[in-house]
Amino acid sequence: MGREVKDVTKHPFLKPSVMSFKATFDAAWQEDTKELGRAWSPYLEDEINRFNHIHRSPEDLAAKVKLLRKLSHKTGACFQRCVGWDSLNTLHIVTTLMAKKGKTEPRERFVEYLKYVQKNDLALAGAMTDAKGVRNLKPSQQPNKNAYLRITEVTKDGIYVSGAKANITGVAATEEMVVLPTRAMGPEDKDYAVAFAIPTDTEGVKIVVGRQLNDARRMEEGEIDGLPYFYNHEGLVIFDNVFVPMNRVFLAGEWEYTGTLVEIFSAYHRQGYGGCKAGLGDVIIGASADLAKQIGVEKASHVQDKLTEMIFLTETMYSAGIAASLNAVKMCDNCWWVNPMHANVTKHLVARFPSQIAQLSIDLAGGIVGTAPSEWDLKNPKLKEYISRYLQGAEDFTAEDRLRMVRLVENVSMGVAFQIESVHGAGSPAAQRIMFSRLYDLNFAQEVAKSLAGRKSSVKFTPKAEPWRESQSETEAKEAGLKP
Repeated sequence: MGREVKDVTKHPFLKPSVMSFKATFDAAWQEDTKELGRAWSPYLEDEINRFNHIHRSPEDLAAKVKLLRKLSHKTGACFQRCVGWDSLNTLHIVTTLMAKKGKTEPRERFVEYLKYVQKNDLALAGAMTDAKGVRNLKPSQQPNKNAYLRITEVTKDGIYVSGAKANITGVAATEEMVVLPTRAMGPEDKDYAVAFAIPTDTEGVKIVVGRQLNDARRMEEGEIDGLPYFYNHEGLVIFDNVFVPMNRVFLAGEWEYTGTLVEIFSAYHRQGYGGCKAGLGDVIIGASADLAKQIGVEKASHVQDKLTEMIFLTETMYSAGIAASLNAVKMCDNCWWVNPMHANVTKHLVARFPSQIAQLSIDLAGGIVGTAPSEWDLKNPKLKEYISRYLQGAEDFTAEDRLRMVRLVENVSMGVAFQIESVHGAGSPAAQRIMFSRLYDLNFAQEVAKSLAGRKSSVKFTPKAEPWRESQSETEAKEAGLKP
């Protein structure tokens, strides 16, 4: 809002983000979450917070989705730590691939960084999306050379970078950032092929926190209208000639690995959405059911039908995330990647279903979602008696009960995390459709159909059940002798 923030733990706009992060630390200790919230690290030979864990099995990947759903029940918001987690797992595979091809330094640096993060249980922001400038031009073709983050100087001690990363979730409340390239690149783009990690308060880093729907309510310091207890934020991160020490650099000019890196990261992040968005769906379903009860329509057939549809949409997103986990791909020893087809299907469902869930919740809650009096009206001694009388439905509930649930529906169902992020986070819908067409083997499906129709067919059946091609990342891993 144009003013410098001195302390994110006290600022009324950012404190809810800090509290949402807190839930990820609490998860490792609370009785109902610690089994999901902890994992064993072979790097430290100790238990660590799962949010800094390298996935070692399909069950690990499923635990991720389950943990995200469960934590959504405790925050009603994005807890902002997943992008950093997915970045770690992506770099784990990519640096292993680089080492297999003879470039061992990035792998050695990454392992030391990973140990540091795990030992100190750091909260990481993942910074991938660039400003991008003119979208049909490659990074090196941009009239604004800083439209993509780039290396401006290389020294024996490290590199200097300039540019920006946009829409970075939770970044102002993190301890470190893991920065990744946002797209596949060619040799002419090598200055833009950069991946590294730095503390968030590194000199030259500036964070501009973005606006959100209904965000001014958090500045009012109320307790109902803005749901000030847990929230998320996104920021534009500006790198103004920032120095990165060489021991924190994982990619510096190796453009040939950018396509694989982006493919691996995207699938990891798309898989996770099946957990957190299903969890927010649960919150909205519960609030909608409660509001129906407050006005005495909970047994109406059309209300039950709408709630059932919301359940179906929510569980479909979750099921896809679990499928992406349990049908995972083993990329190397103790190294598991999500199923790329299922992961992209998960995110494509998430791009569609939250808006349908939100529409049904608004239908059930009524127009009051957009027109309710403020909490300050309810607390005004001159108005409280009237509002308490006219806002009340069933006698078992108060006007405040109804207002609190209305605001929950409004803030969650129409918030950034459930609406906008569901569409554009982890890649916009077109990106998933591109992956569908790359991975699905139409020629094989046609030959199967020809065979069944009694036409001449060249179909060759294999033990594989699905008509899918191998992903670019799997091919590269296999060619390098990485994939078991």
